[in-house]
Amino acid sequence: MTKPIRCAYSIEGKGPALALVHGVGARGNMWARVVEIIKPHFTCITYDLRGHGNSPKSEGPITLDDLVADLEALRENIGIEKLGVFGHSLGGMVAPAYARAFPDRTISIGLLSTAAFRTQDDSARVRGIASNIRAQGAERLVDGFVSRWFTEGFLRDHPEVVEARKKQVLATDPTVFADVFQLYAETEMAPWLGEVTAPALVLTGEHDINCSPRLNQQMADALPNAKLVVLNDLKHGLVVEAPERIAREVQSFLASLS
Repeated sequence: MTKPIRCAYSIEGKGPALALVHGVGARGNMWARVVEIIKPHFTCITYDLRGHGNSPKSEGPITLDDLVADLEALRENIGIEKLGVFGHSLGGMVAPAYARAFPDRTISIGLLSTAAFRTQDDSARVRGIASNIRAQGAERLVDGFVSRWFTEGFLRDHPEVVEARKKQVLATDPTVFADVFQLYAETEMAPWLGEVTAPALVLTGEHDINCSPRLNQQMADALPNAKLVVLNDLKHGLVVEAPERIAREVQSFLASLS
């Protein structure tokens, strides 16, 4: 594990603290619409993962422990005693890993469109994507990414949002992008997920290929205190495509804990 990075962050709202963690090649601002909806009730912390956006890079490959350490350093810097951690994709791996490392600091977690309990075929598929990224670069693959992230209707009706997401990917340092996608591909939470006792929302889209309802059901079954939600008609990019639905599920879940 390297020294924690001082990540660029933003805070909005009032109430219990909620850190929102983005995935590979994204930025903290992917949560903007969700934050607008929930900030009357929660102090929302969004930030750029190391090597993304306005956060500095680190030397060498990024590990999950690095990302956990960055979040803990951010919590200490802000001066918040406890927080919920909700993450998307790779961020959905950071959330339970943080809760496992710092259970006394964690109120609740959200695993949104992430994966564990991958079969050999599942792992081969996502590792194949990681290999293609290293071999070809993101620029040649980004159109394929967005077709897996967004529904056909969203691609048709919101080209400006799709284009902005593509630009985020292409603006990410190519080495960082390849490294964090490799981290996402290689991380397997199954051996330790059952140790995470924080209340957990496990959520995915009905048509998310690599973070399927099948895998999310196994994740919810492994976590001691979890609720599973599968959102109809959505793919991997559900935080961007359907922020109102995400905000509703997050608020409903957190309300059920009080």
